[in-house]
Amino acid sequence: MAVTADVAAEQEREKANTGTEAVPEAQRFDQASLERWLEANVEGYAGPLEVRKFKGGQSNPTYQLITPSQKYVLRRKPPGKLLPSAHAVDREYRVISALYPTGFPVARTYGLCQDDSVIGTWFYVMDCVEGRVLWDQTLPAYSPAERTAIFRAKIKTLADLHNTDYVKIGLENYGKPGNYMARQVDRWTKQYKASEDRHIEEMERLIEWLPRTVPNQERTSIVHGDYRLDNMIFHPTEPRVAAVLDWELSTLGEPLADFTYLLMNWVNGTISQLPDLKAHGIPTIEEAVDYYCELTGRDGLPDLNWFFSYNTFRLAGIVQGILGRVRDGTANHPDAASMGPRVLALAQTSWEFAKKAGAG
Repeated sequence: MAVTADVAAEQEREKANTGTEAVPEAQRFDQASLERWLEANVEGYAGPLEVRKFKGGQSNPTYQLITPSQKYVLRRKPPGKLLPSAHAVDREYRVISALYPTGFPVARTYGLCQDDSVIGTWFYVMDCVEGRVLWDQTLPAYSPAERTAIFRAKIKTLADLHNTDYVKIGLENYGKPGNYMARQVDRWTKQYKASEDRHIEEMERLIEWLPRTVPNQERTSIVHGDYRLDNMIFHPTEPRVAAVLDWELSTLGEPLADFTYLLMNWVNGTISQLPDLKAHGIPTIEEAVDYYCELTGRDGLPDLNWFFSYNTFRLAGIVQGILGRVRDGTANHPDAASMGPRVLALAQTSWEFAKKAGAG
């Protein structure tokens, strides 16, 4: 029954997040002002212009700009008071613009506007890449051979990102190159503690153990920060990634944070619920690791359980943060009532991984 419920939830999520809609009143802006900016700053732009909003809960509202000859995408900061470092569309624009000339699959960018007077917030405009967004990680509509090809493309694209020479493309100061995992552990510990509403013994053990056992960072790369199947567009017919989306969390850091985040779906996501991965056409976690190592020139990944513990700890911190905002009246999450037990379950799962990684 759990698998059936998960499939139904995925279908509802896909329905809610796919396609465009009329721009809601709260997210409208001066369209004539935008058109003047497009005419002055976007090569080849010619109206008239129709604006629609992409469905879904993007933290940076995303719009489709439709003209007679071309479609564009506009990503903007949301209106209202924001934290100083949040919703950094200028960072998204910078990394996408740097990657596009290398052939890495991202949309072509056309311009960044840092003038609030145009539509009320900063924004950037990029190409609208046509293709498929695959929401259900188990790919029920595809054959085993097609699933294999899609998963290999997903892993290869991430390896290509991690193999990119970030200095060569001008991103040497895009983030702090070292000590990434220690800083991440500290960040999520602080978020958890700021929102903590009860004592969870496993979280206290993790807060002590994780920073003390951070693996050495042997490599630095561009890190996407939220690399998953539904954050990419696949070619309409080929098993090829046409564009990777949502670069808001990208920085320089430990590439294994990206890769092990992707692997979490094998550990406790929908993939983990499949009875026979080989028959289904999805690589096993060992095969996924071997393929990534082959592409990135590694001999193996000995610290997987540490990273699985960290990723689960991070998720516990995120969920506790949502609980804290609900408690403080700054957010209204429909699933808030179920999140307390979820934090406990995540903490317990994280500590089980920690024990596999050598925690006492």
